[in-house]
Amino acid sequence: METLLSALKAARELIDTLIGPNGCEWDAEQTPESLCDYVIEECHELVEAIRAGKTAEVQEELGDVLFLLLFLAARYEERGGFTLADTLALNTAKMRRRHPHVFAGAEFSDREALLNAWEQIKKKEQAAKDDGTPKGIFNSLPRGLPPLIRAYRLHSKAARAGFTWESDEDVEQQVEAEWLEWVDAAQSGPPDRLEGELGDLLFTLVELGRRKGIKANAALALANEKFLRRFEAMEALASERGLDFGSLEFPEQDALWNEIKAKERAEAASGSVPLKG
Repeated sequence: METLLSALKAARELIDTLIGPNGCEWDAEQTPESLCDYVIEECHELVEAIRAGKTAEVQEELGDVLFLLLFLAARYEERGGFTLADTLALNTAKMRRRHPHVFAGAEFSDREALLNAWEQIKKKEQAAKDDGTPKGIFNSLPRGLPPLIRAYRLHSKAARAGFTWESDEDVEQQVEAEWLEWVDAAQSGPPDRLEGELGDLLFTLVELGRRKGIKANAALALANEKFLRRFEAMEALASERGLDFGSLEFPEQDALWNEIKAKERAEAASGSVPLKG
C-alpha cells in the first residue's frame, strides 16, 4: 500500500506538471482566487457523500478536496508566501497549544470549562497578531458561513460568554413568543417585517437545537433528504398505479404521502429498514 508521504509527493509532482510549461493551459491559469468556488463546491460534495454514508464516494470527494488544497499550497509557494510544510507545522503547533489538557497537563472540570479555555486561547492568539483595533468574541467567525451554521456558532460563542437564556424552558418560551410575532406579522405586517420575524424564529430555534446537542444545519439536511425520499416514493407509487402525479389533486397526493409514511414506519418497526427522520 502506498504511504501517505509518497502519495502526497506524487500528487504534488502531478500539480507541478499541470501548471508547468508543458502542462495544462487551464490549470496554469488558475489562481488561489479563481479556485475559491471550486473549493466550496468540492467541500459540499464531500459533505453530501459523508451524510449519504457512501464510503467510496467519500474517498473520491476527499481526494478532490485534498487535491485542491495541494493546488492552492503550490500557488502560494510560487508567490513566495509559504509552503505546505509551513502550513502543517503552523497548524500542528496551534492544535497542541489549544489542547493543553492533552499536551501540557492541564485539567478541566467539565467540557464547558474545556471549551471556555479553547476560546481564551484563541483570544490570546488573536491578541498576539492584533493591530490595536478592539476585537469582539465574534471576530474570528467567518461572515461567509452558511446562515444556519453561522447562527449556531453565534449562539455557541455568545453562550460561552454567558449571554444566553438560563434554561431550555426559557428558550422554548422564546420560540413560542417568536412564533406569535410571526403569526401577527403574517396577518397584518408588511413583507419586510414578515421576513424579519421568520428570521427571528429560525434564529431562536437554532439555539434550542444547540442546547439539545442538535446542529440545525445537519437537522435540516436530514429533513431535506427525508422529504426528497418520500416525494420520489410518492411519484413511483403513482406511476405503478398508472397515475400522473402532477395531475392529482392535493388530497390525492397527500393520501399517497401518508401511505409512504405508514410504509416507512411499518418497515422500521419490523427492523427491515432503519427509519431516518
